[in-house]
Amino acid sequence: MHREDEPRIVLKRREDGCFILSGTLTFKTVPVIWRQGLDLFGEAPSLMLDLSAIKRSDSAGVALLVEWMRFARSHNKPISYINMPQQMLAIVRASSLDAILPLTRG
Repeated sequence: MHREDEPRIVLKRREDGCFILSGTLTFKTVPVIWRQGLDLFGEAPSLMLDLSAIKRSDSAGVALLVEWMRFARSHNKPISYINMPQQMLAIVRASSLDAILPLTRG
């Protein structure tokens, strides 16, 4: 059962094939969504993840994106992240990951 004050993250696939991630990406929510993502991504020929609905993220959220990128590359699937929120982008830039993460403007 989900309490209102607990962080929550949801990953869904839209009709156009793009995945949308919404909610809060933190050390608490990343382990839950990591496995779900791998299960969903296995069926997709390519991966585009819309991050516009991320309300808040910490470094665990950025680490998740790196892990999903590694998964995609090891399975020869193109991957891109679109509409990354500014707060998350600041963590990516501070970590110098903007040079390796496949970031695209929506």
